[in-house]
Amino acid sequence: MTGTNSPRVSCASRLSRASARELIEAVVDPGSWYGWDEPVEITTEDPDYRADLERARERTGLDESVITGEGRIEGRRVALVACEFRFLAGSIGVAAGERLVRAVERATAERLPLLATPASGGTRMQEGTVAFLQMVKVAAAITDHKAAGLPYLVHLRHPTTGGVLASWGSLGHVTAAEPGALIGFMGPRVHEALYGEEFPPGVQNAENLMHHGLIDAVLPLSRLSGVAARVLRVLCAGDAATGPAPTAGAALAPDQPRDAGGASTGPAPGTPGDAPSGTPGRHGGIAAGGGPSVARGADSGEAEAFGGGAGRWDPEAGSSSAVHGHVVPGGRGAERDASGADAVEAGSAAPTPAPPSGALPRAGAGGRRGDVAAGGAGGVGAVHDQAGVTAFAGAGGGGGAPDDAEVGAAVPSAEESIRASRRAERPGLRDLLRVAAEDVSPLSGTGAGEHDPGLLLALARVGGTPCVVLGHNRRSARKGDTADGPGEGQALGPAGLRTARRGMRIAAELGLPLLTVIDTAGAALSREAEEGGLAGEIARCLADMVTLPAPTLCLLLGQGAGGAALALLPADRVVAARHAWLSPLPPEGASAILHRTTERAYEVAARQGVRSADLLAQGIVDRIVEEDGEADGETDRDTARTPDASRTADAFLGRLGRLLGDELAALRAQDPDERLAARRVRQRGIGLPR
Repeated sequence: MTGTNSPRVSCASRLSRASARELIEAVVDPGSWYGWDEPVEITTEDPDYRADLERARERTGLDESVITGEGRIEGRRVALVACEFRFLAGSIGVAAGERLVRAVERATAERLPLLATPASGGTRMQEGTVAFLQMVKVAAAITDHKAAGLPYLVHLRHPTTGGVLASWGSLGHVTAAEPGALIGFMGPRVHEALYGEEFPPGVQNAENLMHHGLIDAVLPLSRLSGVAARVLRVLCAGDAATGPAPTAGAALAPDQPRDAGGASTGPAPGTPGDAPSGTPGRHGGIAAGGGPSVARGADSGEAEAFGGGAGRWDPEAGSSSAVHGHVVPGGRGAERDASGADAVEAGSAAPTPAPPSGALPRAGAGGRRGDVAAGGAGGVGAVHDQAGVTAFAGAGGGGGAPDDAEVGAAVPSAEESIRASRRAERPGLRDLLRVAAEDVSPLSGTGAGEHDPGLLLALARVGGTPCVVLGHNRRSARKGDTADGPGEGQALGPAGLRTARRGMRIAAELGLPLLTVIDTAGAALSREAEEGGLAGEIARCLADMVTLPAPTLCLLLGQGAGGAALALLPADRVVAARHAWLSPLPPEGASAILHRTTERAYEVAARQGVRSADLLAQGIVDRIVEEDGEADGETDRDTARTPDASRTADAFLGRLGRLLGDELAALRAQDPDERLAARRVRQRGIGLPR
C-alpha cells in the first residue's frame, strides 16, 4: 500500500538491491530458468498512469512488476515468483495480481514447491479498490497450494510493506528476509502523513521482526539458494528432486524482453526468459532492466540464518467518532525509495488486464448478485449476465457506478459517503445488535489471554437467524462497561484479528453462518501492532475466510479502510450500506502517496472507485441497502443530501437486520459444496473482464 521513506531505511539503503532478473540468476541453477509469463498490454485510458507504466517498462525492460516461472535449485524443480521494485515500487495491480495467481495455480497443478520473493510497496494506488482486492485472490491461491501439501517459502526483500506483506508475504511455511530490509504493514511516509509524526525507528526491519518471532531467518541473497535447497530436502521428503524439464511447447510461453510499449522483441539469449529447449545460455546474464548487482558473499556475521540463534442487548454505546485528523505538509511528487528512484503508487483509473487464456468457470449456486435493497428485504434485482455477475448499462469497463435509473436511487459522491460514514452519530455494530438481534452473547478476546477493544465478537440471532457475529467496534462502551474498550473509533490490532479467527473457528466447528461487519478507519499503526504480527494476522484472516466451510456474509456498514477491512471481506455474499466504502488506505493516505498532501483525499477516493455503487458495478458487492427510513414512515427532509443512517438509525437498522437474517438463512440452505465453489469463482474473478 505504501512505499518507503529514506529517513527510515538508512541501513537498508546501503545494501545493493538486486533486480528480479538478477535474483533469479542468483537462486536457480544455471540454464534452468523457464518463464511462464504472457504479455500484458497497457489498456488504461488515464494518460498519467499510462505514462507511469511506459516509464517503468523502459526503466526495467519488464511489462509488469512481477516475474514468474520455474527453475531448478540443486536439481529440484521449483516455481518462483519475484517482484521488481523498480517497476512502480513493485506494486500489485490487476494484471500483476492475475499473473501471480496463474503462477501459483500452475505450481499447484504441477505439484511444484513455490518460492516467493516480494519487494513491494503493496497495492497499486493508480488502480484503487479493485487492485486492493487482488490480495484476496492471491492469498486464496496460496492457501490452495498449501492445502495440496506443497511447500511455500518466502524471502522478503527490501522493502516489503502494505497489502503484499499482509497477504502472500506472510503465508509461508518458512519465511526469511534480507538483512536490513524494511518490512512493515504501513510505510513510514504514509504513517507520518496520517498522524503527523514519524514511526518509531528500529521497528520495521528484518532483524527486529526476527527477534519478535515474526520471521524465521535473516538471510542474504547469496545464501538463499543453499538454504532453500536444504529446507526443501525436508519439506519435499518422498518427492522426486527432479522432474521433466518444460519444453518449448509448454502451455504458457516463456517470458521475453519487451519494449517500452509491451511488444515482444523475441527471445534474447542469456536472459531469465530463455526457454530451456536446446542449449540455453546462462540466464539473467544481461543487464536488461539495469539495477545494482547482487551483493554476493556477504559476511556471515551480518545475518542470522536457519539453524542459528533464533435476550436483546442494549449496550447504550457512547457516540462514535470520526477518523483521526490528518495533517501533512503540501507538495507533490512520486513516492521514492531509499535510493531516490520513483515509486509511484497513487490513484487513477484501473487498466483492464489481458483476457485470461482459459475461460473462468461460471458462477454456480452463488446466490443472488447485484441487488439493491431499499425498503425491504426483497430488494430490486439488477440486470445479470450469464455468469451471474451484475451488468449495468453504461458501467463501462467495470469501474463506474451504475446509472441512477438502474437502481432507482441517487448515487452519492465519494466525498458525501466518506463524510457520512464518519459522522459521530452514525450507528455501528453495537447499535445493529441492539436493534436487530436477539439472544446476544458477547465473547471476550481470543480465549488465550488476549483482548482487543477494536473487535466485537458475539453469538446472536440476527433477523431471526442464529449466527456468529464479528466486526469492528467503532463506538465506545457506556460508562461502567468493562467488556469492551474505552476509546471511540478503536483501531484494530493483531489481538483483534486473532479474536476474529476465534469466531471463524466457532462458526466452522458448529456449522453456524458467520456475519462479519466492516466499519473501520484502519488498523492499529504502532510498534506494538507491528511487533505483534499485524500483517501476518491479516493474511491468516484472509486464508481462513476464503476456505471457511461455514456460510459467510459480509456487511460493509461504514468506513472500510485498508487491511483491517480486507481481513473480514472475503465472504459468500457482501451487502453494503449506501454510504459504505472500501479502499486500500484511508483516502488521506492515498492522497499523500500521490500528491504529497492529504488535501486531495476525496478526489483520489473518487478516482479509486471506493463507493458502494462502484463496488456493486465491479461485482465486489452484491447488494446495496439504502439508508432512508421510509419503511417505518420516516423520510429525510433534507433533499440536498442523500439519506444516511445517522438520521434514521433505528428504522434503517431494523430493516437491515431483517435483510441480513434472510441472507444468512438463504446461505445456510445452500448446498455446501456448491456454495464453496461459487465463493472461489467469485474471488478468482476479482478484477477480470466481466
